[in-house]
Amino acid sequence: MDVEDGHVLAYCVGGLVLDVPAKSLPALVDWTLTEARLGQPRLHRNGRDGDPLLVLTPAALERYGLPTALSDEERRAGRLPDSHKAVRQLTRADWKLTRRGLGPWARIYRPAEGAKRHCVQLCIPAWNALDAREWDDRNAPRLPSMHPADLARYLGAYAQRVMTPRGTAAVTGLELMTALHPPTRAEKDPVTGAFTRALNEDALTAVHDVVECEVPDEHPLLKGRFARHHLRTPAEMLMEEPYDWCRPLTDDECMRQYLVAIDVNMSFAAAANGLTVGLNGPTHLTGNPPFDPSLPGSWLVDLSHVDLSRVRVDGRPVDGGRLPSPFTPKGERPTGPAWYATPTVAYAVELGFEVAPVEAYVRTRTGRYLDAWYKRLRDAYVTTMADLGVTTGLGGAEFLDAMARSRQSDPVMALLVGAIKATAKGGIGKLRQRNRGQVPYHEPWPALERETWRPDIRAAVLANQRIGLHRKLMKTAAAADLYPVAVGTDAVVYPSPGPTPLDVLPRTPEGKPVPGTFRLGVSPGMVKHQGTRTVLWAEEQFEEQGGVFNIANHIKTDPAAGEGE
Repeated sequence: MDVEDGHVLAYCVGGLVLDVPAKSLPALVDWTLTEARLGQPRLHRNGRDGDPLLVLTPAALERYGLPTALSDEERRAGRLPDSHKAVRQLTRADWKLTRRGLGPWARIYRPAEGAKRHCVQLCIPAWNALDAREWDDRNAPRLPSMHPADLARYLGAYAQRVMTPRGTAAVTGLELMTALHPPTRAEKDPVTGAFTRALNEDALTAVHDVVECEVPDEHPLLKGRFARHHLRTPAEMLMEEPYDWCRPLTDDECMRQYLVAIDVNMSFAAAANGLTVGLNGPTHLTGNPPFDPSLPGSWLVDLSHVDLSRVRVDGRPVDGGRLPSPFTPKGERPTGPAWYATPTVAYAVELGFEVAPVEAYVRTRTGRYLDAWYKRLRDAYVTTMADLGVTTGLGGAEFLDAMARSRQSDPVMALLVGAIKATAKGGIGKLRQRNRGQVPYHEPWPALERETWRPDIRAAVLANQRIGLHRKLMKTAAAADLYPVAVGTDAVVYPSPGPTPLDVLPRTPEGKPVPGTFRLGVSPGMVKHQGTRTVLWAEEQFEEQGGVFNIANHIKTDPAAGEGE
């Protein structure tokens, strides 16, 4: 919504521009629902249609009596006070606001009449609704100067390919899970003919009991259990996190001129694909239960005996000392019993080692809850990359050249790629949303009331991401005697004789990637070039810092690589 030459204009998806006659904020809401009839069809037959989203420019804010910037007090509160003129206008017109009030993302509604909703959402970029960390280019912000038509194209494409934004990209990522798997459906009573609410078996339908080892430190369950600054150990807390690992280079590796960083596309979304997660509450298994890879959950087990140097990959040994352990985020070998998610324990079995859990918390009703979510985000990502000239049919040098050109081809679609990635990563993070000062330490915070507050599912995805990456590291080491020197989340650094991934990633005599290793390409789970530095640069960095530190996310010299996930 913008104002030009005194006229309010609505720039819509597809290039449509509407003249807006509304003179007040309540009239604008009425016009949106009755005349413009904006919105989005539901993504699942048991879900609900997407509410209209109005994005207000500073000129539109002034026209409808809203400030172009929040005061310090309003910014801390995240909303305008209830005494503000615009809020009182809505109240007099019988419109309501949700508990978060009239803030950067505001919902204005009247109670639904049957299946028909009366709700409009406002997005106000001038109040930092579109945070640059998720929606913009942090290095060269574009949103402040973007024309309203381009902004409508950007957010409209996001709505069509992902869903109508519901707040931050992370919030939208979580809402997308619910939109694709609604917890309830309407069911007709065969006797009375009346419709009642029934639960969907493939969805998260209730708030279940939580498990001590799975919750963050500030959770009410831990009140009085530990001292205020106690650091919980792996035997007390499930620590499934992405990699943050680095090691010194060997003498032979220092003889190679370059360090090449590759980055896994949409790694968290790819890890969610095909993953079986729990849909109900935990069942506590005690007395040294046998490990069952079909039961998602958390297992207390000692994996310190797993020695990678004893593993054979396709009949070949690997040097375990130059690989991170698959069982800890820092890549260190575990020293005793610790809590692990099911994918991590299953990988120890896959490597050929026996496991003997002490106890476990598992879920007995299971499903591939995140499959539809992954497919929606995968299709959005691949379609948008195709708009930038990077298609799934490209490989090798063609793919690298297309990536190098992509960020200059269409700046609006380049922003959309970043927003889709932020949606995938943020949605997984929201499954264990922490208390960010909303309430005192060890007191319940609002996120705990959601059916989708499931730290066990987040842990399973992160474990699967780390294990999937380690599996490729092992395959690459066995196939080409090639070992990483650093891994940061989804970025892997290899010493290389040349400056591109083509100089280092192993290939078959026919020129194809070795099966099971990293493959260049645009699809989620495949890799792209993140950047290249020299070995001399790394040694200088280590000397300046006084020791080895993780250089994986500092190698971003390729402008097409963008920011890692």
